[in-house]
Amino acid sequence: MRIDKFLWCVRLYKTRTLAGEQIRNNRVLMSEVPVKPSRDVKEGDVFTLKRHGYDEVYEVIALPKSRVSAKLVAELVCDQTPQIELDKKNFLRLARNVSRQKGAGRPTKKERRDIDDFLE
Repeated sequence: MRIDKFLWCVRLYKTRTLAGEQIRNNRVLMSEVPVKPSRDVKEGDVFTLKRHGYDEVYEVIALPKSRVSAKLVAELVCDQTPQIELDKKNFLRLARNVSRQKGAGRPTKKERRDIDDFLE
């Protein structure tokens, strides 16, 4: 199965086109080497997805016949992301919630309390 189709089938990307774009932009690696969208995936392959500021590592357990439901994804791929990368992901998620959009104005009283609680 092609890697772009596989990434879409196991719901790591919302569309196959988006999966192909990420692959062409060298954000999907197998054995630390960028791949092409037509690269075949087989059981036991390990690949890395470069996200915004962190990397996710997955191992292929089985190949699906078509797109699967979210409940069945765990039977097809195994998340092997190191704890350091998971910590980066959580930190970036928190940082995104704390920062405000430029031009959003002054924080409301509730937002100010939330910021104070987070910083304490």
